Amino acid sequence: MDEGLRVLTERLRRESRGGVAYERLVGTGDQDELAGVLTAPGQPLWARELAAYRLGVAGDRRAFESLVLLLNHRDPPRCAAAADALAVLGDPRTARAAAALATNELRVAYALQPVRLLVRLRAPESVPALITTLERRLRPHDPYRRVALACVEGLGTLADPRAKRVLTEALAHPALAEAAVTALGRIPRQQQRS
Repeated sequence: MDEGLRVLTERLRRESRGGVAYERLVGTGDQDELAGVLTAPGQPLWARELAAYRLGVAGDRRAFESLVLLLNHRDPPRCAAAADALAVLGDPRTARAAAALATNELRVAYALQPVRLLVRLRAPESVPALITTLERRLRPHDPYRRVALACVEGLGTLADPRAKRVLTEALAHPALAEAAVTALGRIPRQQQRS
């Protein structure tokens, strides 16, 4: 059992209080059974999460919609588990969905994992979405500094020259300045014309 699945199953064992239904979902190798949990009425959230995660890490795209919903959940461990499964799933819709969640101002409190997922994916949508999200976080008294910091660090990891302007603006924010210096240092200098 990999570390991500171990952490997930321990958390969901506590949430579900164990039992036969929990043990069945943990133990089954039947992907159709897991997919059925995602569409059956009345399933508890823990069961849907466990089924979606297991399908996602197995590469079964039937988990995509459920994982995207969990990626934007108010519970940080659910978001993190969904991000891990989406990163493995390999669905071509993932980057577009993560970018939409990261840039949605109505859900910015839950944007941390979508931002981190965009960095992991290194998709064409990643840099523009991180720039947009960071620009919005540079407003005075913005309460979402963790999201801003994740954007700064992510833009440094991606090292795309398009991020230079917004990272330079981030230097003026004490909570972001050190990370912005590091991120700017990772962006390759453009060749000067002879």
